[in-house]
This record gives sequence, C-alpha cells and structure tokens, in this order.
Amino acid sequence: MVLNITAVYFHELFNKKIWDIINNKFQNFPKVMESELNLKNVRLIEPPLISEELLLKVHTKEYFEYLKRRWDYLGARYTVGGCVDAAERIMKNEFHNALCFGVAAGHHAGPDNGWGGTYASVSGGIIANLEQKFTNFKIAILDTDSHHGNGTRAITFGKHNILHVCFCDTNKIEDNGTKICIDSGYSTNDTEYLSKVKNEFIRRVEEFQPDLIVHLLGHDTALGDYGSRGLSKNFFLELVKLVKNCAENVCDGKYLINTHGGSNIKICEYIHPRIIRILSNNINS
Repeated sequence: MVLNITAVYFHELFNKKIWDIINNKFQNFPKVMESELNLKNVRLIEPPLISEELLLKVHTKEYFEYLKRRWDYLGARYTVGGCVDAAERIMKNEFHNALCFGVAAGHHAGPDNGWGGTYASVSGGIIANLEQKFTNFKIAILDTDSHHGNGTRAITFGKHNILHVCFCDTNKIEDNGTKICIDSGYSTNDTEYLSKVKNEFIRRVEEFQPDLIVHLLGHDTALGDYGSRGLSKNFFLELVKLVKNCAENVCDGKYLINTHGGSNIKICEYIHPRIIRILSNNINS
C-alpha cells in the first residue's frame, strides 16, 4: 500500500531566535510534536534555502538588496524555500499534503516592501517556482491570519489562475473575481467564522477547481493572542478539517499549510501537533 505522506517542514533555526511579531513561539519545537513525527506516514523535512534567483523573480532588485541586509534573512529564505519545495513535491504527488513552519516571511511581503514580521513572500516563491515547472496550473490561497494579506494580494493581482481569499476587515471582490476580501468581524465565534469559510472560500474553490490549496494560517485570531477575534484554540482544528476535506474532494488532497501570525506559545503548541494528525488522518491517534 502506498502511504499518503504528510510532510512537516521545520528548520532548527526557527527555535533559536526571538522573531519579529511572533516572538519565540517555536522554542519547544520540534520536541512538542515528537509523537506526531513518529507516525508512519509523517516525514520531518529540513527546508532548503530558496535560491536568490527565485527571490528576484518575486521581489524588485532594490527590495531584495534590503532583504539581504536584514538580520532575519536566513530565516525568511528557509521559510520560503520550505514552502516552495513542499508545493512542488505535492504537485508531483511525492507528498499528499504539508505543514510548513515559518518565520520572517509571509503575506505582508509584496514586490517592493514587507512589514509585520513577514519580509519575503511565501506565495510569490511558490508561484514563481511552479511557473517554471508546470503549465496551466491553478492555486487557491486561503488567508486566515487576522490581518489583510496585502503583500500576497499585490503579488498575485492580475494572475487569474490564482484565487486569493483573505479573511480580514473589509468585503471586496476584484481582479475578475479572483481576489476576495471577507470581513471576518472583530468579535466573532468559531461557528460564525467557519460558516463564512464555507460560504466564501469552499464554495469558490469548488467552482475554481484549483490544483493546489495553500493555506496561510495564523493563530493570532485566537482568544488570548494579539489579533484576537474571539476564536477558541479548537477552531483551528475544525478549520483545517474543513479545508482538508475540500482539498480531498477538489484537488486530490493537495493542501499546503504555512504558519503565519500569532505569538501565544500555548496556542501554538496546542494546535500544530494536532494539525499534523488531521493532515495525516491520524486524528484520534
């Protein structure tokens, strides 16, 4: 029997520093997910560095030079490199799905700027690499960090093969219906938020029929974290179950999660090992 492999990308550098915004939330990783990493269909992967040539396909030369001077440049390169590698290997059916840990890179990084603890573009790196190696592919990006993914929006705008649905503070549909903002509400609950994901993301994905779902998952929306919208820690598990089920039905399970915002260590350590079990179908193990 061929195992459906869940890849977990984590670099030891991620637990060695206090990173902008997310602080040192990974200080006890990968130890806290040791039992999950021992599951027969889970593989711990050390992320490769993204090439600087590929970064230059995403960011302007001027911004790239700034990025290289940042103290967290290496962390950003490992983060984007892991996501790029995971996305390609999922598309090639080497892995079924993946959880990619990350620092210093994410949805606030645009072509010529970055802020909020994210200074290189994860989505941009994934797209640029797939454009070199695949044709006629489609990606659906779900952004459930508490804040607007302005950088991802800037990088993907005009690419109608990329669906970007961002749960933030406004309602907006643009770029031929492929770029959507959803007001998730400052004070909400698990049921209301999940209902919006079903109506505004799952429904669109079923129509869009992507080849891969990329989930920018922040837990800053949790009660007790800096971007709280009133969600429980179990919300994130139900969210992943919902999106994973959608991926199984729409794109043969091709689902990549990249960790985003949130600095609460207890929430971080609660949700991520359980997310591995959900991705690997070992939910009750």
